[in-house]
Amino acid sequence: MNTADPFEIFLVCAPGLEPVLLQEVVEQGFTNPVAGAGGITITGGWPDVWRANLNLRGAVRVLARIGAFMAFHLAQLDKRARKFDWGAVLRTDVPVRVQVTCKASKIYHAKAASERIERALTESHGITLSPEAEMVVKVRINDNQVTISLDTTGEALHIRGHKEAVGKAPMRENLAALMLRQCGYTGTEPLVDPMCGSGTFVIEAAEIAAGLQPGRSRSFAFQQLASFDPAIYETLRRTQIKTPHGLRFFGSDRDAGAVRNATKNAERAGVAECTAFACHGAAEVRPPAGPAGLVMVNPPYGGRIGNKKLLYALYGSFGATMLAEFKGWRVGMVTSEPALAKATGLPWKPQGPPIAHGGMKIWLWQTPPLR
Repeated sequence: MNTADPFEIFLVCAPGLEPVLLQEVVEQGFTNPVAGAGGITITGGWPDVWRANLNLRGAVRVLARIGAFMAFHLAQLDKRARKFDWGAVLRTDVPVRVQVTCKASKIYHAKAASERIERALTESHGITLSPEAEMVVKVRINDNQVTISLDTTGEALHIRGHKEAVGKAPMRENLAALMLRQCGYTGTEPLVDPMCGSGTFVIEAAEIAAGLQPGRSRSFAFQQLASFDPAIYETLRRTQIKTPHGLRFFGSDRDAGAVRNATKNAERAGVAECTAFACHGAAEVRPPAGPAGLVMVNPPYGGRIGNKKLLYALYGSFGATMLAEFKGWRVGMVTSEPALAKATGLPWKPQGPPIAHGGMKIWLWQTPPLR
């Protein structure tokens, strides 16, 4: 491929959240965004790939579609894979691994197709293979069209690089960011999480308010590509932090270990000055002084459920506290159990679409400002 020509870039997200990621992609000014199953397609060049990895809070990973050709049998796949200009993007000193999927094509054996691609890489282009390689060449053979993509991300984007301590059932950062967006959160109001765990919602909210890039603390697979330009990449990285308008972001949890972890995570993320964490139960939470904002909570549910009867009491107590103490505040709550959401007694808006998360379906429940 000519590395100067624009190409398709696919931004992966959790199924069910494509319209929400689309909003973020549009706000970030990417070209020709189109929502599809499992993510958003945009058009751009390598700086757009770098910027997407660095800036997008809601994406899971960024795939660069570097080329495509037709192949109706394995010999044709072998020949065309050998002619493909892998050297424009892959380095001979960086090992890769190949993943192939086949659908509705005359080439239907993914393992045999993978062997042909691997031989083309090693024999014709001198590229090293390794089953542990971070650099992944993804080949999709659909209706006899072979589409070649590179996973430019490496570790999934929810791994921000500055959060080390996590609890038993952590909310992934990219999922948290999209849920905050669904609740209308833009970084201009306070946030309270009374079951904060490792602090994900609180830290994401504070980072949004401070204008911090989610990928600022980590490295990416694209930095090992032949198409990477460190000088241009450095111009995309922001070092200046906005003052979050005097806002504070509050988390609490009855688990003292979780509170310690959340405090350390906020320090590593650079938002310790505008976050505060306390150890107490959800029924003891009270609104901070100042304007109303958003309460965001991810209570126990699904595989985390112990005694279900105790959970109904927990949700009921949480709802009663919200109604009594948080007038004017909006509430966002994540659960896999609609009956538990209803047990809060909160005035939920109509139930939204399910979101795929950890092998189960979850829902984000939202209220208008409480009265």
